[in-house]
Amino acid sequence: MLSLVLCCVLGLNTILAEKAPRMELNDGNKIPTVALGTGRMTAGGTQNDEVRDAVLWAIEAGYRHIDTAAIYGDEEEVGQGIADAVQKGIVTREELFVTTKLWNDKHARDLVVPALRESLKRLNLDYVDLYLVHFPIAVKSDRSPDNIDYLETWAGMEEAKELGLTKSIGVSNFNQTQIDRLVAKSKVKPAVNQVEVNPTLTQEPLVSHCQNLGIAVMAYSPFGFLVARKDREAPPPRADDPVLVRMAQKYGKTTAQIVLRYLIERGLIPIPKSTNKERIAQNIDLFDFKLTKEEIDTISLFNKNLRVVSTPFWKNYPNYPF
Repeated sequence: MLSLVLCCVLGLNTILAEKAPRMELNDGNKIPTVALGTGRMTAGGTQNDEVRDAVLWAIEAGYRHIDTAAIYGDEEEVGQGIADAVQKGIVTREELFVTTKLWNDKHARDLVVPALRESLKRLNLDYVDLYLVHFPIAVKSDRSPDNIDYLETWAGMEEAKELGLTKSIGVSNFNQTQIDRLVAKSKVKPAVNQVEVNPTLTQEPLVSHCQNLGIAVMAYSPFGFLVARKDREAPPPRADDPVLVRMAQKYGKTTAQIVLRYLIERGLIPIPKSTNKERIAQNIDLFDFKLTKEEIDTISLFNKNLRVVSTPFWKNYPNYPF
């Protein structure tokens, strides 16, 4: 009887600790609606040894979704943070949702599964929950353009799913036309499209199109230029924007939390990045308030169709999505 009570208490603690609700994907798997973003090294910032701590802190704070990618160069540290959390008894592997991504130089069909196996080795995991094609663009090992059809790449993704190396498969940075072609020509519909979405790049047509097709949208760079401290020319909204400040004061939140809640209200899965323990906890403390429709519409007015993540060096490559 005592062991049964303990099991119930432990189970309740697990439920209470998981801050973000889960959304059902089109393949029946369930994805937590906030993820910790990693890959800060690719933005010229954090050293990888901070990623391990960030992942552990995030799981302690109630995150159950961790997002990484082969190109980020931090899969090993992400795996270490996960292992630390499991060893401490905070979570089991099955309670976590781990996303990683296929890089552009592995788009040939016969390279997809080996690439995922390499990612799993670095993560020290038997499977990931979601594997994404990072870009529709293919490159050679010397970074020159490679004209590989993303339908060929997707066939390799379907094989990875069939092998049980990933539970769900999806894409990232695909535009509406590319999504439609993929859906029309493939056996397995992508479960997710991960794209940049924030107040300066609201992506309303693409988001609506994906959601109407039953494809969940993950939002990277969710803060937009909110935290562009060094760029005085960056467009609004900034962290001290009066519109966001008024909303933050109304709800007792930060302006960053207002922006993340705005994305959640639109049915998106934001992927905030941080290696600061306090901000990591703040970035998932989003489920005790709701914005009004008028507030959502007001934030959308900041849209300028302007990207934080710009890739002009690929503009003339086949399948460039922007």
